[in-house]
Amino acid sequence: MNQPRASSPTQEHAYRHGPRITAIETLIPDGIMPGLLLLRIHTDAGTIDGNSVIGHGESYYAPHAVAAVVHDWMARRLLGACATAIESHWRFLYERATAFGGKGAELRAISAIDLALWDILGQTTRQPVWRLLGGPVRDAIPVYNSCGGPGYGRRPPNAPDGQGWPGHGDPGKPGTLEDNYNSIQHPAELAEELLTEGYTAMKLWSFDRVFQRSGGHRISWEDITEGVQPFQAIRERVGLKMELMLDGHGFFSLPAAVRIGEAMREVKPLWLEDVLRPDCAQTMADFRDRAGVPVAVSEMLVSRDEYRQVLQIGAADYVMIDPTWAGGISETRRIAELAQAFNIPALMHDCTGPLTLFAGLHVAASCANVTFQETVRAHLKTLYPLLIDDSIAMQHGHLPLPSRPGLGVRLLSELFRPGQSGHRISKLES
Repeated sequence: MNQPRASSPTQEHAYRHGPRITAIETLIPDGIMPGLLLLRIHTDAGTIDGNSVIGHGESYYAPHAVAAVVHDWMARRLLGACATAIESHWRFLYERATAFGGKGAELRAISAIDLALWDILGQTTRQPVWRLLGGPVRDAIPVYNSCGGPGYGRRPPNAPDGQGWPGHGDPGKPGTLEDNYNSIQHPAELAEELLTEGYTAMKLWSFDRVFQRSGGHRISWEDITEGVQPFQAIRERVGLKMELMLDGHGFFSLPAAVRIGEAMREVKPLWLEDVLRPDCAQTMADFRDRAGVPVAVSEMLVSRDEYRQVLQIGAADYVMIDPTWAGGISETRRIAELAQAFNIPALMHDCTGPLTLFAGLHVAASCANVTFQETVRAHLKTLYPLLIDDSIAMQHGHLPLPSRPGLGVRLLSELFRPGQSGHRISKLES
């Protein structure tokens, strides 16, 4: 029995050409990173350069819900359809999801699918995605280190049910690559170490513990001193050689956020990010006016219209975009170019999985408005090798443009074992 069309006659173009999508596979790598969803889209394109044409994608947060969205209804649209009808599939899935207010799991599902479809297009044309997007606009992508540790986002050892709360990073512990711990306990030494590795920008989370201890509606002068001290120590040791940023993870309301902004002026931050939760564009604009330092907003936004509101009201000096939350490579590129119309630079977010990083690299390689790609060096060295088939080497504060066709990296095939917990597959009926 043939797969029924999931669309109207005006959508037949999405089924007339090839290669066809033959299966959609998802996996939650619970023992590696329990919040991550990995996705593969299989095609009938055969092999190219010895590799089967399989598209790879991912998203992060509530992975079981995202997998359900993919298999319960999005697969009906995609199975049997043309794998390179990227924009047609994006619009159809987005319009059907937003008919019911869906911008959470639905948009994350679209994001993962979009990455995989771009990956397929790159493989079938033997081109890296950035070239298909119109690049290059630079020779390498500038990056910074976000001070998470090896355990950030991962299941704690010897804690089968432990996962922590989303958005609450662990404080870390003494040890190699424990950048969250060392950014608080030994910030000057960490800054020197990062400089020797080639990083010239680093982002700290020094007010997280203040929030977890005291809440976010008011902040004492003692708490301010505690949160600013790591920045002061870095400035005293390395001066202005290191660009510094603060991520507040959206923990503070306006009065506390303004006090943090005022106190941070002396350390000359490149930006303050999500000190205030981005629930209200007007309040974010008020914060930017009163803080007196540049403000970045925010991977917590997940639709182009939310970014439009922030830009139109003058609430941001930078816009931060997560490609696997905001709608994939397709929508990330559109948001970055929207920001460019306002003369506001874009930033690529990644504190989750390797394909989020690679998606950001492709957008940054093809869009002149992108200023930085976020990295977590602990993830590059300890987590991502468990998931992908290539290593990632930062040099002189930059990552190279991906050179292989498609996304430039593949999820390890041995991760996708049928029958294991967290694995689902939907196949085209013959």
